[in-house]
Amino acid sequence: MNKEKKENKLNFKLIKRILSYSKPYKLQFGLSVIFTLSLSVLAIIRPLLVSKALNEDVAEHKDLHALNISCIIILGFIVLEALIQFANINTTNLLGQSIVKDLRNKIYKHILSLKNTYFDTTPVGTLVTRSISDIESLSDVFSEGFIVISGDFIMLGIFAGVMLWKNWILALLVFSTIPLLFVATNLFKNGIKKTFTEVRNAVSHLNAFTQEHISGMRIIQLFNKEKDELNKFKAINDQHRKANIRSIFYYSIFFPVVEILASVSIALVIWYAGVKNATFHITFGDLTFFIMLTNMMFRPIRMLADRLNTLQMGIVAADRVFKVLDTNEIINDIGKQSFTKVNDKIEFKDLWFAYVNENYILKNINLQINKGESLAFVGATGSGKSSMINLLSRFYEYNKGDITIDGKSIKDFTLTSLRMNTGVVLQDVFLFNDSILNNITLHNKEIQFDRVVEATKQIGLYDFIMSLPGDFNYEVKERGISLSAGQRQLIAFIRAYVYNPEIFVLDEATASIDTPTEQLIQKATDVLTKGRTSIIIAHRLSTIKNVNKIVVMEKGEIIEQGNLNELLSYNSKFKMLYEMQNGELIN
Repeated sequence: MNKEKKENKLNFKLIKRILSYSKPYKLQFGLSVIFTLSLSVLAIIRPLLVSKALNEDVAEHKDLHALNISCIIILGFIVLEALIQFANINTTNLLGQSIVKDLRNKIYKHILSLKNTYFDTTPVGTLVTRSISDIESLSDVFSEGFIVISGDFIMLGIFAGVMLWKNWILALLVFSTIPLLFVATNLFKNGIKKTFTEVRNAVSHLNAFTQEHISGMRIIQLFNKEKDELNKFKAINDQHRKANIRSIFYYSIFFPVVEILASVSIALVIWYAGVKNATFHITFGDLTFFIMLTNMMFRPIRMLADRLNTLQMGIVAADRVFKVLDTNEIINDIGKQSFTKVNDKIEFKDLWFAYVNENYILKNINLQINKGESLAFVGATGSGKSSMINLLSRFYEYNKGDITIDGKSIKDFTLTSLRMNTGVVLQDVFLFNDSILNNITLHNKEIQFDRVVEATKQIGLYDFIMSLPGDFNYEVKERGISLSAGQRQLIAFIRAYVYNPEIFVLDEATASIDTPTEQLIQKATDVLTKGRTSIIIAHRLSTIKNVNKIVVMEKGEIIEQGNLNELLSYNSKFKMLYEMQNGELIN
């Protein structure tokens, strides 16, 4: 019982929170309320006019002219209802879509501010579902939810009151089936609520699976796993189908029950009018009024159950969306100072970092990188090399210690200025489904086209780009699939270069390219690192032959550091790594 009360309280909080997003649209909200109330009041007028016309114009006076006038008036009210209904549908949907737009912008902005740890543990498909379909469900909360449901309750209250006023005995006969209807509605609501939750979960799993496996299609085909993955997809898809079928089953039971109960109420009214007419003198107009109103009364009751479940589905979707919005794994961008350049040095002080709990990836790191100095991290996979630059760019937050630039913590700098002046080229290059030019500039209008051309010439990619259809406007397709790995790497290199960063980072940037392309990047690296504070992470020792300092890492700790000659002069770990590369001496 306490749990149920707690859930109701939670739902109320969610409803209140959802409604708070309508504050910028008070006019639309107010108009929706006015239109809904108007429709609730107008709904009773037509049956009353029909009853009056039948009683007075037909039965009592037999006045054709008066009947014609009554019909024109009834037609006028029908047109008025239609116009208000049109305005109401447009206004409520405009309100819903405006709120959906704002909420989708808000959740996407929030996702952009999340730490990488959140994306490490959350499937992309799940976030797509939250940002698209779950938020879209909230539109129905306003177009078919709060306001419309309130209007239905008001309409039902008016109907009940007028029926009792008109003929309380016939009204009670109509109401006699209502308890059964409420029982059926409650069973339907509870059942459909469960299936809606199952459907939303199934959609989320389906999106996550589809997105992940389409992205990894090459691996699936390479290892001949098409059949196995298809069977997995069929299983998830079957869960989605079963969840939807269960919801359809509840609808297929509930709607016929409502129709039967409505028919029973009408039958009772007709039976009573036929049996007791001699005693109570029930007029034809009154009988028609009750038949019309019974049909009109059961329709909103039937729709009410459906709308309540639409509302419930919207609340479930809202709960999922708000859980993302309430995620506090955000990067605290509270720095006030703007980082523009390194005047003295970058320093790692007693730095400790763990991705999960206290399973430290970096342990007690103390390191100094002087202005204009080039430094290389060397070590086995998992030794913590990439984690160092991830922390410098604040993709993750370190647990203990600090990273400073010219004695100031990087947390004191604004995130925008820190990243704007830190150019990073990753091994796993991501290119958008856009032109080469836009992939280089990222739609930054401050980067002039001449600068892009100059950069491509220096890197040695200009002739290749000019040979493509549309040259710089050539579409590289999703993830740059239409280009080779080396070409994608060079474009990423140019992208970092045109932003003219103060700190330059190459993270495994030449690990997956051929020798000629590596030579192009090596030549560009020599130019770009000159006068810049540079960090290079590589397994191929040929990429670090000209660096000022080499730092050897193992299991998250710095075990050696020095220049090339120093590290090769004794039996160092670096010398062992060098010898393992078949004597690839850096001449």
